[in-house]
Amino acid sequence: MPKERIVNIGLVQNACSGDRDQNLQKAIKGIEDAAAKGAQIVCLQELFGSLYFCDVEDYDNFNLAEAIPGPTTDIFCALAKRLGVVIVASLFEKRAQGLYHNTAAVIDADGTYLGKYRKMHIPDDPGYFEKFYFTPGDLGFKVFETKFAKIGVLICWDQWYPEAARITALMGAEMLFYPTAIGWHNSQDERTNQEQHNAWQTIQQSHAVANGIPVIGVNRTGVEGDMQFWGGSYVTNAFGWLEYKAPHLEEVTEVVPIDMNRSDSYRIHWPFLRDRRIDAYSPIEKRFIDE
Repeated sequence: MPKERIVNIGLVQNACSGDRDQNLQKAIKGIEDAAAKGAQIVCLQELFGSLYFCDVEDYDNFNLAEAIPGPTTDIFCALAKRLGVVIVASLFEKRAQGLYHNTAAVIDADGTYLGKYRKMHIPDDPGYFEKFYFTPGDLGFKVFETKFAKIGVLICWDQWYPEAARITALMGAEMLFYPTAIGWHNSQDERTNQEQHNAWQTIQQSHAVANGIPVIGVNRTGVEGDMQFWGGSYVTNAFGWLEYKAPHLEEVTEVVPIDMNRSDSYRIHWPFLRDRRIDAYSPIEKRFIDE
């Protein structure tokens, strides 16, 4: 068995308000608290700086967007340098006039801005009108070489796509982070709520199993309009085992140690990457195979 290589993962699960400065200060405090507990990489939830505005189509909400890099990443660069932690921060990006993205910025432990990932899969469902706001990502899938690990970052709706997890893993990601905003609508019955949450958890544990790398999801909590965001932020090991699961209805900052060298052991004993038939997978490029 190889020597342990522990990386401490910090999760900051918050409820948000309409006060942007309050949300930012709460996120900063969460990062500071995680660092004080020994975190080395800290991930915030999707669009932590505001209420989840995509529940309506409102042109005024475009005023929430900012450049990346920009004022918030500047704050986090200084914070990362002061605390010696990597920060994954999900932001509403204004790329140009009339062009916006749902974007995660990655900042290294010395305060260096490493780059960004733009959300590739954009939902358009009741309560999640993201296509009104976000242009699909055009940077492709990304990995970031941080001080503590090479990490892949995907965002919320990307969670449901094994192709996104697979490609990011094949690019060398040692772990996957998913900033997320998902919850229960108050019109749904309990069975539907349970089914949806179970599916959300299962698909992401499956990404860990299929790729042999830890998966981390950080979700918001709290009631916003007709939505109860379900929290439940989590860390899996490299075989999909839940190392930590946050409560649904509470704000929490938690630090979870992950042994990065376990990936090699799981991949040796369950050699899914070895046995992939890459010569037979070209049909995946079709929308549907009906001809």
